[in-house]
Amino acid sequence: MNWLRWLAVTALTLLIASCSLAPKKKPRAEAPSDAKQQVAKAQVELAAGAEAKAVRRFKWVINKFPNSDAADDATIQLARIYFKHQKFDLAYTTYMSLVESDVFTANEAEALLGASRCLHKMGRLDESLALSARGLKIPGLSDAFKLELYRHRYAVLVTTGDRLDALRALAFIYAKDPNPEAKSSAQARASEVVTQYLTESDLEKIVGDEEFGFVRAQAAFRLGMFRLQKKKYDDARSFFARAAEWGQGTPYQSRAESYVQQIDSRRRVDADTIGAVLPLTGRYSTVAYKTLNGLRLGLGITGPDRSSFRLAVVDSEGSPDQARQSVERLVLEDSAIAIVGSLLSRTAATVAAKADELGVPSIALSQKAGLTEIGPYIFRNAVTSEMQVKELVRLAMEDLKLKRFAILYPNDPYGVEYANLFWDEVLARGGVIAGAQVYNPKETDFRGPVKRLVGTFYVEDRRTEYRSRVTEWFKKQKRVSARRSPPDDLLPPIVDFDAIFIPDTPRAVGQIAPMLAYQGVTNIRMLGTNVWNSSELIRRGQQNVENAVFVDSNLINDPAFRSSKFFKDFKEAYGEEPGIFESQGYETGLLLRRLIENGERSRVGLASALNNIREFKGITGPMTMNANRELVRPLTPFVVKQNSITAWSPELENDSAEPSQKKPVRR
Repeated sequence: MNWLRWLAVTALTLLIASCSLAPKKKPRAEAPSDAKQQVAKAQVELAAGAEAKAVRRFKWVINKFPNSDAADDATIQLARIYFKHQKFDLAYTTYMSLVESDVFTANEAEALLGASRCLHKMGRLDESLALSARGLKIPGLSDAFKLELYRHRYAVLVTTGDRLDALRALAFIYAKDPNPEAKSSAQARASEVVTQYLTESDLEKIVGDEEFGFVRAQAAFRLGMFRLQKKKYDDARSFFARAAEWGQGTPYQSRAESYVQQIDSRRRVDADTIGAVLPLTGRYSTVAYKTLNGLRLGLGITGPDRSSFRLAVVDSEGSPDQARQSVERLVLEDSAIAIVGSLLSRTAATVAAKADELGVPSIALSQKAGLTEIGPYIFRNAVTSEMQVKELVRLAMEDLKLKRFAILYPNDPYGVEYANLFWDEVLARGGVIAGAQVYNPKETDFRGPVKRLVGTFYVEDRRTEYRSRVTEWFKKQKRVSARRSPPDDLLPPIVDFDAIFIPDTPRAVGQIAPMLAYQGVTNIRMLGTNVWNSSELIRRGQQNVENAVFVDSNLINDPAFRSSKFFKDFKEAYGEEPGIFESQGYETGLLLRRLIENGERSRVGLASALNNIREFKGITGPMTMNANRELVRPLTPFVVKQNSITAWSPELENDSAEPSQKKPVRR
């Protein structure tokens, strides 16, 4: 026998010896009849409310017949009374007198539970848990009593923060409690623990232990999500498959199966299919279709340079949920190698997050901040909001020498984002925001928002001045036939700003600009975003947008743009001149087409190629992918001069032409 075997045998021998030497408890003696009668009388008194008398009788029996079955019953009753009155020290000592006695007690399980509860109340949590665990080892316990022990253990374990053991307690409660409401409550609490509190290591223990059957599906699903975020797709698929198997008939089955399909779809790629998620219905449908036409031309689906590419387009309806489902469909059903979209701020992050999760390169066309930070598969071809605002404020404060600004913006994601960025950039440069006013995106009458901005809406705020002007107005009314009530424009506007920033479409600006002039807000500079880079701004704003300024990457009436191959091909294909959105779509489609035709037939390869774009020939100049995975090109300031959009220059500021001071005719 070698020394290892000798050591094992010796240890086993000592263990058996120690067990055989452990003292055995003596049986309880049967109490005489008068002792039992005293216990019975005490119980009657207890029921009648004579608690003090009952306590005295219980103590007499315990002292007179300490090792009897009557004393056993009296002790457990006395401990219950102490606990009821929150005398936890006395209750604990009384319960433990039964547990530690060298005489057998039939109430050992209850005594251990009671003592454990006392320790919990006294804040001695570890000792409480140890006693309850000891109670669970008593042979022959009924499921009903085990339920009491596990309910108590759960309360203590939640306090200590031991979530995994708390789950074990909930597992027993869920399995054994006959009350449907109790089962439902246990399930809900267990789901909360799994969802919010457990580490990956804890989740792995649950997945590997059948005892946790009622939450194994949820734990496996969550592990699958963790692995998916880490791009460990094989591991993620394995956990999702188990979640689907264990969660049959529950929501986790369908959700897990969906992720299994998505992961499998990563291996199925149609290199000739490009997906697009665009808001084809709703407020921005016109912009979406302009973008779509450019994208089709760039891919060679229309125009003279035809190709074999297919464009799968899904309407996001401007909804984040619909946008997410659109990405899933394009990957699962169409096997798209790349996805273009989204245009809108409110859907862009959803599209990007889902595309990155599925490992499909996505080129966002939205200007929403932080998009490419979502993941390595997200790229952008857009003049971002940050780029524009920084250059616009620099131009306004350094070149135009403006210091005080107002902001008039729509209460939608686009308007709010730009308003916040503009405000922060002005303050960072030492400028002043003199006023800001929000309006409903569906607004068509801008009288109210403009009057609020310049302090003429709430007359009571300027009560003294208003009364003075009303008095002067009445003095001027000489004829009997003169109007009897003063006009609503007696108060002059408070124009304490040099320029007003309006981050909205030319359509909205076409209604806001004349209202500003109508309300007496003249000789101020209007500042906007690159959506103003359209002949629609001139057509709708007319003389009221003279001297308006914005920044963009190119100009639609730039000779280089109008003489480009893209301009000619687009006009021939669609019978109209292209603008900024058509250009953006075209360059994106052309870029994807060139990379795929040059041999990038996988999503990983395409993402890598996009990362390495240098000096790609765009419509009017080269484009380069920067470290943030954004296609960049120089920004140019533009100004409206004499009903035309032209590149801004210092010389133009010396032009003597001033904006028209003529007010629109009142309706």
